[in-house]
Amino acid sequence: QVQLVESGGGLVQPGGSLRLSCAASASGSIFSIHYMGWYRQAPGKQRELVAGTSRGDSTDYADSAKGRFTISRNNAKNMVYLQMNSLKPEDTAVYYCNAKGSILLKGNFDSWGQGTQVTVSS
Repeated sequence: QVQLVESGGGLVQPGGSLRLSCAASASGSIFSIHYMGWYRQAPGKQRELVAGTSRGDSTDYADSAKGRFTISRNNAKNMVYLQMNSLKPEDTAVYYCNAKGSILLKGNFDSWGQGTQVTVSS
């Protein structure tokens, strides 16, 4: 399987910025990532897409993220980033990294990270 490890969450004041990072790895396997995305889940709410990017560099954003968040990826390092600016209290949630792709000789994968907490509060 492909493991995802997120980092960069924390506590920030309204209007502040954070940058989340997610690294994908699979010990002993050759894999290709087709899609990487960031989702979030606030208490009592369903998990929702924040931003996603395909290998061809196309991107997709939730309406709430447009103009404030930027997703980017480094294909050579199998990493994806989420730059979050102008953060609002309603952005408070656990943010999860997701990756979809294929593993040589094993088939497709759809992996999730363990999540990183983002808290926006004064």
